[in-house]
Amino acid sequence: MIALATCSYFPDGDVDDALLAAALPEAEFAVWDDPSVDWAAYDLVVIRSTWDYQERRDEFLAWVHSVPRIINPPEIVEWNTDKRYLGELGWAGIRVVHTEYLAPGEAFAAPAGEYVVKPSVSAGSRHTARFGPGEEARAAALVAQIHAGGRTAMVQPYLSAIDESGETALLYFDGVYSHAIHKGPLLRPGAEPTSEVFAPETIEPRDPPADERALADAIAARFSDLAYVRIDIARGPDGPELLELELTEPSLFFTQGPGAAGRFAAAIRSRLA
Repeated sequence: MIALATCSYFPDGDVDDALLAAALPEAEFAVWDDPSVDWAAYDLVVIRSTWDYQERRDEFLAWVHSVPRIINPPEIVEWNTDKRYLGELGWAGIRVVHTEYLAPGEAFAAPAGEYVVKPSVSAGSRHTARFGPGEEARAAALVAQIHAGGRTAMVQPYLSAIDESGETALLYFDGVYSHAIHKGPLLRPGAEPTSEVFAPETIEPRDPPADERALADAIAARFSDLAYVRIDIARGPDGPELLELELTEPSLFFTQGPGAAGRFAAAIRSRLA
């Protein structure tokens, strides 16, 4: 038996995972922090929509490390659930969006132009907002809120090309490219962070430009042993840049990728041996 780990907001998985459930009938959904679940009884646990861990990451990681058989692996999940990994990838030669990190107690100084503030441990665009010149007080208040929760704040330039061409998310299963989607702009000028589990998204299938595919392929090659990898890219002033590398609980957009749920199901089954 296979468990698809989810959260109490989506006890039967999210809308996208309905296709996975159909392609993997031997699986069932289970809420990750439900004390009645015997995780050792499953042959494999697959992390899916566990989107409520961000403000209690330590508890979530303790659970991940306690599960006997889980994908993606615990050490990957621990590394990937703090977006300071972007700095490591940048040092390794990957083109990533420029990011400043402010640990609790460190002062905020607004950069020039438009910028984004968000926590280094986050999902669904929660506690994330876009700012421009003259909004320093509002941005500083968000930094203070992030710090009050014990988290590091990230400050990134807002890539203006997102307003025109959006973002591209590229999906890989077992190191093999599956499909890609186009995501419309999420952050509006002057808007407060979403109060929902995740911000509403406009999603469409996409044939990624060659340079975005090349960047994603280079990143995916570093994680080719993982069952699933999602790579979020936007265009910067000098070409595509990595926004996020999703290795923990990403939406995999099965609806926008014909046959993708079956390909992912095959990647899961291959690990049962």
